[in-house]
Amino acid sequence: MRKPRKSKATRKPTGSGLPSEAELLDFIASSPGVIGKREIARAFGLKGQNKIGLKTLLKELEEKGTLSRKGRKVASTAGLPPVTVLEVDGIDEDGHAFGIPVEWDQEANGEAPRIRIRHEHGGQAAPGPGDRVLVRIEALPGGETYAYEGRVMRPLSRDALRVVGIFRRSPGGQGRIIPSGKKDRYDYHVPHGDDGGAEDGELVAAEVTRPAARGLPQARIRNRLGDAADPRNTSLIAIFTHGIPDRFPDSVEEETRKLRPFSHEGREDLRHLPLLTIDPRDARDHDDAVWAVADDDARNPGGYEVIVAIADVAAYVRPGTALDREARKRGNSVYFPDRVVPMLPERISNDLCSLREGEDRPALACHMIFDARGKKLSHRFTRAIMRSAAKLAYEDAQAAIDGKGSPKARDLLEPALKPLWDAYAALSRGREKRNPLELDLPEKRVVLDDKGNVTGVIVPPRLDAHRLIEEFMIQANVAAAEQLIKARTPLLFRVHEEPSQEKLRALADFLKTVQISFALGEVVRSSHFNRVLEAAAGTPHERLVHEVVLRSQAQAVYSPDNAGHFGLSLANYAHFTSPIRRYADLIVHRALITALKLGSDGLSPQDISDLKETAELISAAERRAMIAERETVDRLIAAHLSTKLGTTFRARISGVVGAGLFVTLDDTGADGFVPVSTLGRSFYVLDDIRHALVSSETGETYQLGDTVDVKLAEVAPVRGGLRFEMESDGKKGPKPPRVGRHRVRRPNRPRR
Repeated sequence: MRKPRKSKATRKPTGSGLPSEAELLDFIASSPGVIGKREIARAFGLKGQNKIGLKTLLKELEEKGTLSRKGRKVASTAGLPPVTVLEVDGIDEDGHAFGIPVEWDQEANGEAPRIRIRHEHGGQAAPGPGDRVLVRIEALPGGETYAYEGRVMRPLSRDALRVVGIFRRSPGGQGRIIPSGKKDRYDYHVPHGDDGGAEDGELVAAEVTRPAARGLPQARIRNRLGDAADPRNTSLIAIFTHGIPDRFPDSVEEETRKLRPFSHEGREDLRHLPLLTIDPRDARDHDDAVWAVADDDARNPGGYEVIVAIADVAAYVRPGTALDREARKRGNSVYFPDRVVPMLPERISNDLCSLREGEDRPALACHMIFDARGKKLSHRFTRAIMRSAAKLAYEDAQAAIDGKGSPKARDLLEPALKPLWDAYAALSRGREKRNPLELDLPEKRVVLDDKGNVTGVIVPPRLDAHRLIEEFMIQANVAAAEQLIKARTPLLFRVHEEPSQEKLRALADFLKTVQISFALGEVVRSSHFNRVLEAAAGTPHERLVHEVVLRSQAQAVYSPDNAGHFGLSLANYAHFTSPIRRYADLIVHRALITALKLGSDGLSPQDISDLKETAELISAAERRAMIAERETVDRLIAAHLSTKLGTTFRARISGVVGAGLFVTLDDTGADGFVPVSTLGRSFYVLDDIRHALVSSETGETYQLGDTVDVKLAEVAPVRGGLRFEMESDGKKGPKPPRVGRHRVRRPNRPRR
């Protein structure tokens, strides 16, 4: 910002007696200190009627957006309207967010001003870098670091202001963006000079500068993301569409560089124990390690002592730091097939906090004692030093138990792996008694080559090694929640509420159609759903029943209020075991440090006061990550199938709506849509109870869970969209009932 010039005592006005607009703006911009109407009148020697004229001129300039006034203060906005949209550009050393105007004519007005953002909580999260806010511009007194302040009127939806898609250049220097979103109705016009230098066919991220009114909406390109045909750029679509922060601010990088190794003082030494990390083969960070041994206490025959040691992220990420603010904003790491967008910088997640084999690391250790039936008898938490005895993949650990595996894993069989499996056998007995919801939900994984192309989709086998780690982590999470409840320390619970009565009634109505009973009017437990799943096992309806039971469940969230975890059949549950990739776990670590007086880096007063807001932020970030990950997989698989138009695939009906059927291909897990127009010439009715489309004339039925043949008719790789045509006849069934159904229009064309 230019240095202000000293103002003259009196400036000669123009012939009218009043200064011109240019003279007035030049004086305001070049004057130090607070400038008001009195100072302007004195500077230009205005008296009598000219003072009234000045008042009118200032009001006109304010309405025009050329000036901003607050009380008696006046400032030139140099093109800033009194109400404008700012994009948050960073956080200054005093903790103030600052932003720049989204709409700014740099040629006419020079470099965009930095505007301090004034945020009054009102239950809403403070804006962070990349956020958009609607603000009212106000002038600040001379001598301030900023010339203007923007008072937040409301945050703006990123989705409403951002578009990602393929840029297509038109003659004359203009162009258009073909958007990547499945729900986008329009292309976007890019005026001359707003293309950011993008080339034809390039993937771009743009801001919407004018919504659709008459003609196409208008956008300005902000980021060039690379060749749209390169699959290595596919995940960038989701990153920019959903506003996932993928670059760490300079302040975070600087704090990370200054971090020093942890202190050993006051920590329990666990380096003599063969603690193991057991993770996916391609895992880059390792935040949990496990150890078990038979309990030598004669009062606990057949019992086990178990330690779950978790990376002590709280030792490095302190409350109120730039690192902490960024982690809270991100909420969690996001995992795409080709990359990870981490919650914490790589030096922390892959080095300082990662439980590397053979290296000393700080940990928060949960010591638990179980009896022979898997009941937890006691637990305690310590801050510790540990040294991982080995890094094993799930497959390596399982192979060693099965009498195979690498020499490294077999060497650990007696001292480490067998005691772990013996302890897991006891914990499994406790799990069976608890009877958590046992849905069969295989997870598919996309396999890429070194160029980012899909080479296949696999369903990794579900091993006892996976179940062992999962159960050990659940028990540590329960222990953390119980410890903090006992200490009455604020924390974030992982809450999964029971299904709503509306969903239970819908489920019961559906189950009647497949001759399975489900009693209403009693307290529902996960065991009730398990009995339903057992009744469906081995029947033609097995897969369908699993789908409908899943859809009846509530979504798990984070909350400072405990409502239990219905799916796991647990009264007290919190996330403690993954602080490298989940902010909720870091809060629980701090809470334990506070409750047990394990250091000065526990919960801060701000952590506690912001707990509800934090829960909402990270729950939303979790949902955002799930959607972004799913959309990226859809796009990659759509690109993979783009050369297979006309091919027939085996599929399963995964959704039913009035407009048609959603299907999931058996071999790739790709999701697509079958319009009702490809089902036949009959009227089709949506039967809500049976989750089916039914011919009102013949009773021909297409139902959720049915296996069908579909032909690939259309592919939109950037949108991740696949359209299919039905090749299979529906199954025979009764004509639809008159209650609980919706009529679907007659198809326009016969089945091909």
